[in-house]
Amino acid sequence: MIVTIYVAVYTLIILWLSLKVINNRRKYRVSLGDGGVQELQIAMGAHSNATEYLPIGLVLLAVLELNGAWGWLIHLFGVILIVGRGYHINGMFTQRLQYRVWGMKITIFSLLALAAINVAYLGFVTFW
Repeated sequence: MIVTIYVAVYTLIILWLSLKVINNRRKYRVSLGDGGVQELQIAMGAHSNATEYLPIGLVLLAVLELNGAWGWLIHLFGVILIVGRGYHINGMFTQRLQYRVWGMKITIFSLLALAAINVAYLGFVTFW
């Protein structure tokens, strides 16, 4: 299954972001919440945002693969989602708003496109 590649990559992204949170908690000795520490707030925000968007992206990619989509299409959207998340994460840690905006635009576009393509494939498979 092609989606296995993206499950692994997205898992590594989320784990890396988790480690950023853990390291900041240790560094600033904050066990609960964010302690008012901006660096920890940023790490927590980047992690939570990734955990909000990556799972639904994986579900959409997996369903697309199950629907029999072409491999190149699955790879295309898997990579686009990684790029979108990469821009957003970069924007969070560098505090560059334009990267965050582009990251969200790319992410939302890819999720909308994946949803539409899944519906189209379902219709194609069902009626043909």
